[in-house]
Amino acid sequence: MEVCSVLLLALLLLAVLCWRATRPKGFPPGPPALPIVGNLLQINFTNPLKDLREFSEVYGPVFSIYLGGTPAVVVRGIQALREVLVLRGSEFADRPQNRLSRVISGNRGLIIVPYGRAWKEHRRFTLSTLRDMGLGKRSMEERIREESTHLIQAFGQKKDTRLDPHTLLDNAVSNIICSIVFGRRYEYDDPTFRYILNIVHENMKLATGVWAQLYNAFPFVQYLPLPHRKIFQNVKTVFAFLRNILEEHKKIRVPGEPRDFIDRYLEELGKQEEENGKQTFDEENLFTCVSDLFIAGTETTSASLEWCLLYMMAFPDIQEKCQQEIDRVLGDRDRLDYDDRASMPYTQAVLQEVQRFGSIVPLGVAHAPVTDTKLNGFNIPKGTFIITDLSSAHFDETRWKYPHEFNPENFLSEEGELVKAEAFLPFSAGRRGGRGQGESSNSCRKTENSRRDIPYMQEIL
Repeated sequence: MEVCSVLLLALLLLAVLCWRATRPKGFPPGPPALPIVGNLLQINFTNPLKDLREFSEVYGPVFSIYLGGTPAVVVRGIQALREVLVLRGSEFADRPQNRLSRVISGNRGLIIVPYGRAWKEHRRFTLSTLRDMGLGKRSMEERIREESTHLIQAFGQKKDTRLDPHTLLDNAVSNIICSIVFGRRYEYDDPTFRYILNIVHENMKLATGVWAQLYNAFPFVQYLPLPHRKIFQNVKTVFAFLRNILEEHKKIRVPGEPRDFIDRYLEELGKQEEENGKQTFDEENLFTCVSDLFIAGTETTSASLEWCLLYMMAFPDIQEKCQQEIDRVLGDRDRLDYDDRASMPYTQAVLQEVQRFGSIVPLGVAHAPVTDTKLNGFNIPKGTFIITDLSSAHFDETRWKYPHEFNPENFLSEEGELVKAEAFLPFSAGRRGGRGQGESSNSCRKTENSRRDIPYMQEIL
């Protein structure tokens, strides 16, 4: 009798697990999911693009996978991507929440915070403050030009040695955002700052890796001594670093004379305390926002520069054409200005091709619908994890002249003029990107052409 009871219990448990892995009625189709693990064993999280492409060939541009017991919808192709990100951007403006995101951000910050009052207030405040501090203005050119001088000197000091440019480029790009956020820059050999940058990058990799997925899928994993614990250690280290900077600012700041983002945030925090209303601004939110700005202002820009160096070495003929155009526009002057880009269509095409072919942010940042909705005729419940495969648009054979090779002609007309490519989504778009629902392509072009932003900044916040 006891044996029968155990077998019955086991069968019931198996039935429950199998039921959990069964897709709800009307949900997008996808590969069969195993009990408990879902499709985790079928995806290479080091480079999932190949697996997602193969699934799409079977199940279409909108399909589903299971990350453990959590269903997720993958969107591929420019038509489906535009619908989610732009045409119906307001409907898909939320961020999916999981165990890891709640522990790391606590629903704070800018990048993975849910769509709502706190996000709207912080995004508005952040973009306004960054512009006041120089982003999008002529003064930003001066910051970049000054930092580029330090970078060139650092390269020159190592000209006779083998060099991995990652550290120098990473520090240089970080210093641009640090000058706005902290009001200072860091020397390239500063060991503390280099350590902070390293663990920020490490966390980005860990947060998208298999151990993070297991942590989200199985509650008991949090108690095991596995690599996911490194994520939390890194967050504590970064916050301790930021807390020291915050305490310094509190001691020396002059009310009414903000020097940087932190000073402006402290002033806003003081206003909310005086109003005695429901606060969305607090010190923990400040730390998360600053960490997000590190990611938005550093990770993708330094990666783009590294890919650019690689492609220029791999294609010296393209490098030579860029140099000739630069020399022609430069003339007798000692430097180029941002406004000169209008006279440099080939160089602009090369930079865009770097981002297309390198696919710097291939899966973008996850989205979620704010209410129950439909997509391609399928039911998508509120809060569903939406994965936007931006790389699928970048290699679409129907949209590009040379989809599978590095060629700036992808962005040039027959007359050599720069053309706008609808399938070019280097950092995303839409309500949680730089373009709101209902904006025309012309207005978007005007916005893009009038700003001097660090590219990823508006797209990710």
